[in-house]
Amino acid sequence: MQTYYLTSSLPYTNANPHIGFALEIVQADVIARWHRQKGEDVFFLTGTDEHGIKVARTAAEAGVPPQEFTDHISSRFRELMRALRISNDDFIRTTDQERHWPAVREVWKKLQENMDLEKKAYEGLYCSGCEAFITEKELVEGKCSIHKKEPEKIAEENWFFHLHKYTFPLKEKIEKGELQIVPETKKKEVLQFIESEPILISVSRPKEKLQWGIPVPGDDTQVVYVWLEALVNYISALGYPDGQKFKKYWPANIHIIGKDILRFHAVIWPAILRALKIDLPKTIFVHGFITVEGQKMSKSLGNVVDPFALVEKYGTDAVRYYLLREIPPFEDGDFTEEKFKERYNSDLANGLGNLVSRVLSLAQRNNSLKPPYSLKGADQEFTKFFRERKNHFVEDYLDNFRFSEALEAIWYAISWCDKYIEYEKPWASPKPEVIGNLLFALGEIANLLKPFLPETSEKILKQLQEGKGESLFPRK
Repeated sequence: MQTYYLTSSLPYTNANPHIGFALEIVQADVIARWHRQKGEDVFFLTGTDEHGIKVARTAAEAGVPPQEFTDHISSRFRELMRALRISNDDFIRTTDQERHWPAVREVWKKLQENMDLEKKAYEGLYCSGCEAFITEKELVEGKCSIHKKEPEKIAEENWFFHLHKYTFPLKEKIEKGELQIVPETKKKEVLQFIESEPILISVSRPKEKLQWGIPVPGDDTQVVYVWLEALVNYISALGYPDGQKFKKYWPANIHIIGKDILRFHAVIWPAILRALKIDLPKTIFVHGFITVEGQKMSKSLGNVVDPFALVEKYGTDAVRYYLLREIPPFEDGDFTEEKFKERYNSDLANGLGNLVSRVLSLAQRNNSLKPPYSLKGADQEFTKFFRERKNHFVEDYLDNFRFSEALEAIWYAISWCDKYIEYEKPWASPKPEVIGNLLFALGEIANLLKPFLPETSEKILKQLQEGKGESLFPRK
């Protein structure tokens, strides 16, 4: 059986989950479910990134030890997986001293043996929000372009990785498509990063300034830089270096990340893998941000959207649908509850939900049709139409991460069925063959929806078995 290994990024545990990560994890889940549907052996990893100065400071502000703080936040991300019906196979924590830390130490040891690490003094600008050193040319009006804060000026002695040894061969692999960056605009950004990358990059921080991290092997004055050790999660969860899962699933078929961490995943991580003589991931899929009424989400603005509250109010699949249909897969997208409610009522309540209700009501009133309804019989026109939906639209779109267009193709089928009902008018006289076509269509729509709206798909198929059921999406 063909294997397929995909990962989300690890969300940072300095705050509770927000809708931006919900977007990423739902996109990842659709990809995982789709490849399982194709008969592949899928391993889907997510987890939490728990070390670093940002977490240490936030825990101190909350008056609790960092471990206790990250235990709580990490548990909230696990709860989000359940709330959104995410089908992950594993959940890795970077504070896991049994699974993650040994792999980080092994990576460090191999880099050191390969003469890829050097300890030296350094002076530069550090953004605690990014947990990264940045250059003057990356600033906008003297501030980090992402966190809108002035960086700290830092002078310290750290360990550095010889990045320059691996950037040229990495550039060749990206240009040839051996490491695919999606979308194409992000590939161009990565190639620009490579041209401007420094010769050395910091991979540790002094312990006197930051104790919340993994100690550097053989140097008790330093902790491993959070971005180096967090990236190792993609192989530590598989039991690197000798685990059976590592041998079976690596290299990753796809890393799914936000655009703000592109440089780490598309330049630094592949360079480290090349230094370790490990195969590179095959694809890096980069999504944009979610803004709220045109503004970046921020605690200070009070506009952070809680995915748990949305799920409680509208349901799991309504949240999944909005994120996949309304937010472009490769660009920034905007959230407003007004848009959410509009999509919910027009597409889910009046669209899909209404069609299922109409067809089941027609079937119930027709004495020649009894549940469980046969979903095999349909005329040639219906069979051909849904085969085209599956083969030429949904498959093509999903294989290229175009979630919104795949859903649009399914909703076209819903509209097509509504028009068929209006044309045939099966309520006016008994037409079992017409209702049979529509029952077949509901089964096909339910199967097409499986990767996107798994709960709704299950409910439709159950209602077809039982011949009745509750409203899928009550109007809000």
